[in-house]
Amino acid sequence: MIPNLDMAKLAARDPGEMARLTHALREVGFLTLSNTALDPAEVRAAIEAYRGFFRLPEAEKRSVDMARTGSNRGWGAPASEQVDPDANPDFKEVFDCGCELRADHPLQALALPVYAPNLWPAAQPDFRTAIENYLGAARGVAMDLLRAMAVAMDEEETAFDRAFDAPMALLRGNYYPKRPEWAGEKDFGIAAHTDYGCLTLLATDGIPGLEVRLADGRWQPVSAKPGTFIVNFGEMLEFWTGGRAKATLHRVIGGPQERISVPLFFNPAHDTNVAPPGSGQVISAGDHLSRRFNETYIHLREKA
Repeated sequence: MIPNLDMAKLAARDPGEMARLTHALREVGFLTLSNTALDPAEVRAAIEAYRGFFRLPEAEKRSVDMARTGSNRGWGAPASEQVDPDANPDFKEVFDCGCELRADHPLQALALPVYAPNLWPAAQPDFRTAIENYLGAARGVAMDLLRAMAVAMDEEETAFDRAFDAPMALLRGNYYPKRPEWAGEKDFGIAAHTDYGCLTLLATDGIPGLEVRLADGRWQPVSAKPGTFIVNFGEMLEFWTGGRAKATLHRVIGGPQERISVPLFFNPAHDTNVAPPGSGQVISAGDHLSRRFNETYIHLREKA
C-alpha cells in the first residue's frame, strides 16, 4: 500500500507520521504528499504552462530541441528516450530545465552538462517565468521532505543540506498523448524503470496513468490531483543510504486521455560522494547521473 503523508505533520515531526515515512522509505519506495507549501493553484499554473508549450507547432518546439545539445535541456521529441533497453523508445514528449550554477561557483569552470544553460521557447514568453517560479518552490518542498527523511533515518535533520548547496535538480514536463493505436506490448509512455537519482517530487494533472510495482509483483495505479504530490526514491538514494531508502519500479502504459506530469528530480551536487556508508568507495553523484543519462537519452547515447 502506498501511504499518504501530510507535510505539515512531518515538519512537526509527528511520531505517527514519521513512522509512516520510515515505512515508505524502507518498504515501499513511494508515497503521496499533501499539505505542502505549494498550493494547487501554483501546481495548475505550471501544468498549464507546459500544456501550452506542448501545443506549440513542432517547428517552435524544434527551436529548443535538446537533440542539438550535449545535455538534457529543452524539448525531447517522442522516441527521444529509452529507459528500458528491452522496450521500444518511449512515446512521450518532454521539456527539461534545471538549476544553473552562479557565475562564481567553483564547478562552473568544468562546464558540466548537468548544469547546462536552460533553453526557453521564444514563442511562449511567459513560460520561463512560470517554470522558474515553480522550480524554486518545488525545491523548497523537496528540501523540507529531505530533512524529515534524514530524521526518519536516525540522522540529524540537516544531514543532507550541504550536499544540496548546488543541486543537480532537473524539472521536467512530461506530455503523454493518448496511447497510439499502433502501440504494442513493447510500447509505453515510459517503460518500467527506477529513477536514477535521489528524490522525485511529481505533480500531475490528476489523469491516471502511473503504475508502481509492489513487492508482491502487482502493478498498483497511483494518481494525485494538483496540490498532492507523488514522491519516490531513486537508485542513488538507495545505495547512498545503505538501503535505508528503496527505489521501486514504475511505468506509464498510456490510456485513452492525454496526460501531463511534472517531476522534479532532486539530486545532490555533482561532486557529492554517494557511495554506500562504510564502503570506502568514492562514487560521484554527477558521474552516476551522467552515466545513466547517457544510457537513456538517445542523442547522448549516440554522442557517447
